[in-house]
Amino acid sequence: MASITIKNIVKKFGELTIIPGLNLEIADEEFVVFVGPSGCGKSTLLRIIAGLEPSTSGELFIGDTKVNSVPASKRDIAMVFQDYALYPHMTVYDNMAFALELRGMTKAEIDRKVRHAAGLLHIEPFLERKPKALSGGQRQRVAMGRAIVRDPKVFLFDEPLSNLDAKLRGQVRAEIKALSQELKTTMIFVTHDQIEAMTMADRIVVLKGGEIQQYGRPEEVYETPANQFVAGFIGSPAMNFFDIRRMGEGFCFAGAPDVAVPSSGIPGSVSTDTDEAVLGIRPEHFVHAPGQPGGLQVTINLVEPLGSDTLVHFDLAGISSVARVNPELRPKAGQMLELAVQPGKAHLFVKASGDAIR
Repeated sequence: MASITIKNIVKKFGELTIIPGLNLEIADEEFVVFVGPSGCGKSTLLRIIAGLEPSTSGELFIGDTKVNSVPASKRDIAMVFQDYALYPHMTVYDNMAFALELRGMTKAEIDRKVRHAAGLLHIEPFLERKPKALSGGQRQRVAMGRAIVRDPKVFLFDEPLSNLDAKLRGQVRAEIKALSQELKTTMIFVTHDQIEAMTMADRIVVLKGGEIQQYGRPEEVYETPANQFVAGFIGSPAMNFFDIRRMGEGFCFAGAPDVAVPSSGIPGSVSTDTDEAVLGIRPEHFVHAPGQPGGLQVTINLVEPLGSDTLVHFDLAGISSVARVNPELRPKAGQMLELAVQPGKAHLFVKASGDAIR
């Protein structure tokens, strides 16, 4: 097992800079997820760690060993790809055993490792099948099994769930999380799906433009986002944002100056001396508050019943917004709804930079 240390890694393609200079420490046995929109550099960074892509400058350590010049085959890592990359002419057993045969292991040792991994992944009944006879989820398990049998120092996952349907994504996601706890191996998982990041990671790296926007535990990133980008990217549905401005002791919505924003709901609003800011409210932090002084009266535009809760869409201060409410309210389009913000749950951001105001 091994830690990973990235020191001022830069990656350029010609004149185009993908990663402008990145520093990161990943502890031994930690499950870290790289998350961000397309083009943020997350897969490029993973490929640099894997040795499939050279960095332009900087240093990369796996454990105490600098590996910049070490080829991928010598880094003792295992990678699981989005497209499975299985040998179609081989059985599941042979796909998983192939790398071990190249190492010269005995048949008995290979058999033990393959069957152990197959048991962990619940694919024992499929060992004699070929990949074409498997479902997408089963193929992904085989790809994971092929990585597990190698006992690598580091597991790398490059968006391995993207080709699976919603139900299978949830199932395989849970299996990967359980494997990380059982194998106790350093794992890096790349995804654009913030739900995968939140549910799987020990720590999340949120990337934008090749730069780390925030690195922390899932609950930390969710509850105290470092900036407006992180706040908008992490959470589903996304956080609502409103331009606000100073009015007396508090703020009002810039798009509706007659609607005050209660300062009690916004950490930092009393101490900050800014005259303009951006207010962020997560959909789940709106509460139904009929008759509450200073509440927000909105007209429902659209209702999305989700079973366990209901999403209501409305315009607030000219901004299309969404709130998560109790389905027992039975809201309907066209109805008036009185909302308030849970005390202490709203967020303030500097309008120019997007940095969080604490």
